[in-house]
Amino acid sequence: MTARASIRSCSIDPVLLLALVNVTLHLAFYNTFEYHRDELLYFSLGLHPDFGFATVPPLIGWLATSLQQLFGFSLFAVKVIPAMLSGVMVLLVAAITAELGGNQYARLLAAIGIIITPFSLRTYFLFMPVFLDVFFWTILLFFLIRFLNTNHYKYWIVFGIFAGVAMLNKYLVALLLFSVIVSLPFFSSRLVFKRKPFYYCWFVAFIIFSPNLIWQLTHGLPVINHMKELNASQLVYVKHSDFLIDQLLMAFYSSIFTISGLIYLSFNKNAEKFRILALVSVLTIAILFFLRGKSYYTLGIFPMLIAAGAVSISQKLLHPIPRIILPVLIIILTIPILPFGLPVFRPTKMADYFKHIQDQYNIDLGRRFEDGSIHSLPQDYADMIGWEELTAITAKAYNLVPEKQKCLIYAENYGQAASIQILGKKYKLPEAVCFQESFHYWIPKSFNPDIEYFIYINKEPGVDVRKIFSQIHKIGQISNPDARELGTAVYLCSKPTTSFNEFWKKRINHLNENY
Repeated sequence: MTARASIRSCSIDPVLLLALVNVTLHLAFYNTFEYHRDELLYFSLGLHPDFGFATVPPLIGWLATSLQQLFGFSLFAVKVIPAMLSGVMVLLVAAITAELGGNQYARLLAAIGIIITPFSLRTYFLFMPVFLDVFFWTILLFFLIRFLNTNHYKYWIVFGIFAGVAMLNKYLVALLLFSVIVSLPFFSSRLVFKRKPFYYCWFVAFIIFSPNLIWQLTHGLPVINHMKELNASQLVYVKHSDFLIDQLLMAFYSSIFTISGLIYLSFNKNAEKFRILALVSVLTIAILFFLRGKSYYTLGIFPMLIAAGAVSISQKLLHPIPRIILPVLIIILTIPILPFGLPVFRPTKMADYFKHIQDQYNIDLGRRFEDGSIHSLPQDYADMIGWEELTAITAKAYNLVPEKQKCLIYAENYGQAASIQILGKKYKLPEAVCFQESFHYWIPKSFNPDIEYFIYINKEPGVDVRKIFSQIHKIGQISNPDARELGTAVYLCSKPTTSFNEFWKKRINHLNENY
């Protein structure tokens, strides 16, 4: 073997290096902010693993349980798996690029394209079902493409396995499965309807998903209530124009890939056997557009479109100079907007950054909450502040209680309750009680001994709390002006005027009527 051949054999695939860069990038800033509100929720599900939860299937809870066993309740524990999967996504997108006919340069373009997108940066920074959802959409499309390339029906069985597991993570993937089934009859791939492996695929998916389906049926289909609440509280604020604009903003500079990819799959003769991917993409976007789905619900098709776009662009850029300039330019342009995807600064400096954007360009980019209001930070970042302070104040209140067996910690929303569940571990706090999300499944029916000390977490004590407790002392409140929970306070209530168990029984009955 010659020296040159020896060097080539020992060289590392640059795509693998980029995958490692992506993992490092996500872990580098893991502790600049606190836990996200929803990270606390999903991580707290790990304390009560089940075959389903109020708003999500069980997979995220199972994963949380495993992470708690390995890493405890540290901030690193919730960041490590999304970060690792960000590297896998780079490799997966590069593999799709190769399947679509892309060369090494196209693979590199696609790898860079998926790394720099704000949606990918943010998605693989947060421990939520979304990071797994995007992965599952991408790997399902990968195996669909493998089938289109090989016509080997074994890939439908693999497709079915991943489809079943994906449904255990987030029901949104059903939209992709629907789009694929609806699209198949319009292309030569419609012959799959005559082959048994195609039906085995869906049988396997159903079997894997069935434990959660059974759980849903035995719990009165809580997913329906969740969809109603979601529509009333969030989707009603979705504007069609904002939805379409966000399809560009979520990819930002990588829109050059997503748009090129959709055009390539739709019209280029070299992509004729991949036309179904274009129809699947258009159907997905169109359905969500008309149903007023959240903008990020489309994220699952973006990695595949980036791969297709990289193939298209690589076929047009043949001269070495523009081939070098394009990726370098995209990376350089991405650096100033990195805070849109990752919390590269501490909260105060991040607020200054977004204020500068407002002052310089007169736009509130990224700072509009789901209810339409505008704040100093994007909602995701505002949801990552204040939990440490809230938990410390709650611990202070708990330490003031002389008879802790007669004490109950109650939180008005799931973020507050989950912060006590997770962050409260280091203070040895008991689990908080809450009527929101899956917490309502874990509510005690009665207390023995009866409750005489009530730690109440909310901005103001409710009328019912004031009626039952004669003494209410405010211990403290969240003071960070950039926190979404600014003003949320902790009250220590004592000297009940009547039996707390009787009061609690009425609340439980009211809860059961609503569920």
